[in-house]
Amino acid sequence: MRLPLVLAAPVVVTSLLLATPTLAAEVPAPSTDQPLLRVIAADVDAKALESTIRSLVGFGTRHTLSDTKSDTRGIGAARRWVKTRFEAISKDCGGCLTIQTPSDVVTGRRVPQPTEVMNVLAIQKGTTDPDRVIIIAGHLDSRVSDVMDFTSDAPGANDDASGVAAVIEAARILSKHKFPATLVFAALSGEEQGLLGGKILANYARANGWRVEADLNNDIVGNSRGQSGVMNNTQVRVFSEGTKAVETPEQANSRRYNGGEVDSPSRNLARYLDGLADRYLNNFDVVMVYRTDRYGRGGDQVPLLEAGYPAVRVTEAAENYDRQHQNLRTENGRPYGDVIEGVDFAYLAQVTRLNTVAMASLASAPAPPAGVKIEGAVSPDTKVSWTATPGAAGHRVWWRGTTDPQWVLNRWAAGPATSAVLKDVVIDDFFFGVSAISPDGWESPVVFPGAAGSFESPPPVAVAPASK
Repeated sequence: MRLPLVLAAPVVVTSLLLATPTLAAEVPAPSTDQPLLRVIAADVDAKALESTIRSLVGFGTRHTLSDTKSDTRGIGAARRWVKTRFEAISKDCGGCLTIQTPSDVVTGRRVPQPTEVMNVLAIQKGTTDPDRVIIIAGHLDSRVSDVMDFTSDAPGANDDASGVAAVIEAARILSKHKFPATLVFAALSGEEQGLLGGKILANYARANGWRVEADLNNDIVGNSRGQSGVMNNTQVRVFSEGTKAVETPEQANSRRYNGGEVDSPSRNLARYLDGLADRYLNNFDVVMVYRTDRYGRGGDQVPLLEAGYPAVRVTEAAENYDRQHQNLRTENGRPYGDVIEGVDFAYLAQVTRLNTVAMASLASAPAPPAGVKIEGAVSPDTKVSWTATPGAAGHRVWWRGTTDPQWVLNRWAAGPATSAVLKDVVIDDFFFGVSAISPDGWESPVVFPGAAGSFESPPPVAVAPASK
């Protein structure tokens, strides 16, 4: 969906009154155009993505329960290979990546015997706000028709070597640059056996005090021809939850009455990706889907959401189910199986560009504003307030009609201003939000008022182990 241009306010919106002596007109908003993002997008290499997928397919199967000792076959060989790739990238950037392999010994419905499930993470520590974390993830494990079959060949070229390839390519590109926030490049295991890698990642984030601002879960992102034969290489779907998985009953009551069903931090993260695609990618558009995931299905972003972290699922626009969760075979002349011939590397490169641009933008911008509130019942005007964001040159107040999918109207609030009054903008008729902008023009996602839209991480609590 195209991000609307910044529009002039309607005639009835006569002015913006700031709650400090500084007038917005005295200090103009910095330009938010970022040439670096075009450089980063241009650096994505389709051949590098193909090379990664061919290497991963070469391990035969990457089933979570497969061999961990062999150097040539199974999940163990695959995760060691990914670790080696991260180490090589880190060497090229002077040791800028820290490699971690958090794991859990799991038993469960799809893991009948105690099994170590291990993620491989490359962590690029932020320069000034290292506890604020942006994650890109894909799952390393693969499967065939029988989810318990860990011996048959399961190439997993698209599901999800494509996502892991995007993760590794993002690490290669973004490790050449420095960012205020921390970047995490995550190859997860155990997705097909119950979203186990996502649970391990959520536990690791909580244990390390990460303030996760975004988890971009890339799962099935390399195919451009759907099962019906329809070709779509110009769009990618971004799924986002509408209401927070962790909201309390009291928060749910407030949200049901006052709104916020389509303004979770994950939903505004999806809007952020949509806008970046429109501005920095050629002939490639984000289709926002107002669901946590595809109907009746799930991915590793779900455990992050259940831990209270903003997360979206990135998935190709046209899926081919003959190439997902299938034994390798041909029936009546129709091929089945997730083989490398089903991957469109040019399309995957576009998806990877979206991810790298989003990570760089999020990590460069100030944190999303905290404490966003609105007031204005039985008034012709609306007051929007927020807590000053560290490192921000100012804030942008946004509003849109309650049925509009994207933020449309905005006003700039410079410097120390922490509130604004929108004259003749009736609180009943619009949704409101606030973004933070750095002195050099990097802008955060928009934050909807109250608990429904807050990006703030929940307080530390016990997180269920992966085996539960």
